[in-house]
Amino acid sequence: MNLQNPKKFKLLIDQAHETAVNVLRPISRKYDKAEHSYPKELDMFASILDGMNDGGEGMNAGAAVGKRGNTEAGNKNGVNMSTALGVIEMCYGDTGLLLSMPRQGLGNSAIAAVANDEQLERFKGTWAAMAITESGCGSDSAAIRTTATKDGDDYILNGEKIFVTSGERADSVVVWASLDKKQGRAAIKSFVVPKGTAGMKVERLEHKLGIKASDTAVISFIDCRVPSVNLLGHAEIDVAKGFAGVMETFDNTRPLVAAMAVGCAKASLERIKEIFKDQLDENYATPYLQTSYIAAQIYRMEAEWEAARLLAMKAAWMADNKKPNSREASISKAKAGRICNKITLKCVELAATVGYNEDELLEKWARDSKILDIFEGTQQIQQLIIARRELGKNSSELK
Repeated sequence: MNLQNPKKFKLLIDQAHETAVNVLRPISRKYDKAEHSYPKELDMFASILDGMNDGGEGMNAGAAVGKRGNTEAGNKNGVNMSTALGVIEMCYGDTGLLLSMPRQGLGNSAIAAVANDEQLERFKGTWAAMAITESGCGSDSAAIRTTATKDGDDYILNGEKIFVTSGERADSVVVWASLDKKQGRAAIKSFVVPKGTAGMKVERLEHKLGIKASDTAVISFIDCRVPSVNLLGHAEIDVAKGFAGVMETFDNTRPLVAAMAVGCAKASLERIKEIFKDQLDENYATPYLQTSYIAAQIYRMEAEWEAARLLAMKAAWMADNKKPNSREASISKAKAGRICNKITLKCVELAATVGYNEDELLEKWARDSKILDIFEGTQQIQQLIIARRELGKNSSELK
């Protein structure tokens, strides 16, 4: 594995960084205070992003494990890697605003991961939110209670989803539901439900600790009729395969969430280095034990940050090269989520009153960071998945 960023993505990284600094940072506090207000400034940028994606390997939330059409021999750095690198820079600007970006929803990753070729073409360009979590079974996706009952050429959905990112703004919602609860997790499938479908209703928007620019919705489905062609992938229940097909979505999205955490932590780390630049040795020539307490803390955070960055890059690289990355996706997400929260809070602590007031974005980054350790699977769930992979045990053997 090459530890440097691929040279061909330098322009993408530079563009994303300039956007973070000149577009997202200036409006960051505005939309933190105006929770649930739509950031209209993002519409123009979303159009530019569409153009970048049409041109090839741009920043695309639909980056997929085993990307179709990859026939290149040797190592490949493709859309998964470019997306992760772009996400890092965008979250260096503002995580909540990235999550508010039109047509870059987490549901797009679900579509890319499990949709067939016809569905990929039909849903191309849609902005898809992802509806997985339910009250009482947030971390156990296999325990969802929303049902999908076959009725002619349609499925009828019934249930309620919570914590749906961009649930109100998105064009459609990818809903996870069970075709047959008796069949367990193997019967869980995902459905694309367009906005405005009868029976689907946004019940409320949540007030949150961080990422306030992003709307987080509670959505109910009451006799919501969805065409059977909107079931992503295959309708057959494969008990032998179990939950594996659905988990491909997480293998896809968890490296991206890790990248978000790396970007958010990078913002705090760079700012604290600016504040204490007189105490730091930019050439790292001073032995660690001879530095000041503050310098030692910053150097330690830098090391942790670099480890998290490399783990996220590895998981993305494996996806681009069609290598099974479930274990690495969970490792990267667990590490990055934890160190992001740790770094942002430590930076607030080190900056003292400067870090605690709203004149700086340090306190905002600390609040935003917490969600990155929670959504797409909590720290504890990631550790459980990693343990299962390491020990070769399934979910019934290791709970």
